[in-house]
Amino acid sequence: MATKTEPINPRDGKHESPWQAGLTDIKTAGKTIGEQTFDALIVGAGITGLTTGLLLQQAGKKVIIADAHTPGFGTTGGTSAHINTFADTTYPEAESAFGEDGAQLFKEAIAEGCQLINDQAASLQIGCELESKPGYLYAEKDDEVKQLDEIYEGAVKVGVAVSYVDEVPTPVPFKKALLWEKQAQFHPLKYLQGLQKAFLTAGGVILKNILTTAVATKDDIHTASHATGSLKAKTVVYATHMPPNINVFNFECAPYRSYVMAVKLKSGKYPDALIYDSQEPYHYVRSHTIDGERLLIAGGLDHKTGHEHPEKAFAELEKYIRRYYNVSSVKYRWSSQYYVPVDGLPYIGQIPLAADGIYCATGYNGNGMMLGSVAGKILSDLILKKENRYEKLFSPARVKPVDSFSEFVKENADVAYHFVADRFGIHESDSLKRLQPGTGKVLEVAGQKIAAYRDEQGTIHALSPVCTHMACIVNWNGEEKSWDCPCHGARFDVDGKVLTGPATRPLAPISQEGKSNS
Repeated sequence: MATKTEPINPRDGKHESPWQAGLTDIKTAGKTIGEQTFDALIVGAGITGLTTGLLLQQAGKKVIIADAHTPGFGTTGGTSAHINTFADTTYPEAESAFGEDGAQLFKEAIAEGCQLINDQAASLQIGCELESKPGYLYAEKDDEVKQLDEIYEGAVKVGVAVSYVDEVPTPVPFKKALLWEKQAQFHPLKYLQGLQKAFLTAGGVILKNILTTAVATKDDIHTASHATGSLKAKTVVYATHMPPNINVFNFECAPYRSYVMAVKLKSGKYPDALIYDSQEPYHYVRSHTIDGERLLIAGGLDHKTGHEHPEKAFAELEKYIRRYYNVSSVKYRWSSQYYVPVDGLPYIGQIPLAADGIYCATGYNGNGMMLGSVAGKILSDLILKKENRYEKLFSPARVKPVDSFSEFVKENADVAYHFVADRFGIHESDSLKRLQPGTGKVLEVAGQKIAAYRDEQGTIHALSPVCTHMACIVNWNGEEKSWDCPCHGARFDVDGKVLTGPATRPLAPISQEGKSNS
């Protein structure tokens, strides 16, 4: 494994991704905000937030972007960076849910997202290692062949260039395969930094380490609260995957974790393509040059967040890679999170039940680079009062909240808060003593459950295991050293600090042997 100093761009897990290597810091401070009201506040500085912010700033709006951590901290910094003309939600699936016109529009949105990345990289002269590659999807079993044929027919129907081929640059035996021309790959954080520089040059403002906790609206002005103050804007965009706190999307999107490894091969021969199998869960491979060294990037084995053991997923992924490739060393391994929408398409637009002018983008499935880019165009058009042909297809208004939902939100938030606030101290127990350095576990001590982590120095970090979002019990992620909520995907570090929403409060600390938990 690569041993490196702390990266300039940290991410939401213990494992470093290859995209973090060799980046230089971009200074964002220096502008006085004061009490001014911005045209748009964008919460989240990933590909969606920065694309939206840049388009608005270039259109003459005053935009501020606030990130709970740093730009690229979340999924953009952990993606495997594929750019495709097809998506995890297949075109036949899109047609089944949204009709022929819906499937056609979905195809065009995917294509526009791909094109926007190409256009921005070219016009802004972003050196993000953007390269066109062929893409292959193959089937190993008869049932996969049937699915492959359906994918082919659906793609042809909406006008995506695809063809059957007999050869695929893979050592895996297969029965049938498809070729997708003009796919692409890139370095996601170099691209993100290019957007960031352009946004700042255009006069935009970026705030790091600002976790917005709530938004209040009065006289069409939205005031977003955070730990040290507030920000005011005429519109608010949540570009955070899942909007914070309790909302309708908690019941419309499921959080998934995906696993990736970058390995060096003894042969020195790497596939010059994007290659996918049809298994469930699936695998994919491609190659990329990191710090002058060619590496095979392989990933997949996705599962619902907090529902499986990450250690097992990485072990299975490495076993799969070594079955087909002669690996000399594993250079990187990391995981990332995304949300799967219940009906297959993302939710982009005005948030149901929220005040007018509060928007979000979520539910990208595994295609956040393309959909996050096109979401930036949709959201900026909405704020600029421009017509966008994808607005209706992706509108969150298709989610129909029940009449009692608003009251449920208030009640459940209150229950969750008191559940974690009313905690007592604990004493050292046998179960705590058995906890090995570098490991965590939800244990029962003196009749109450605690989330306990013992660091490498032997100190116990004891927390309430009750997620501050909706009171689910978190699970330990031994790979990324985090507490992950299996219900809605909130994640916390070993001290309880929020890594990713929708939670906005930390896990409550529990004192040990009379120590203060304040």
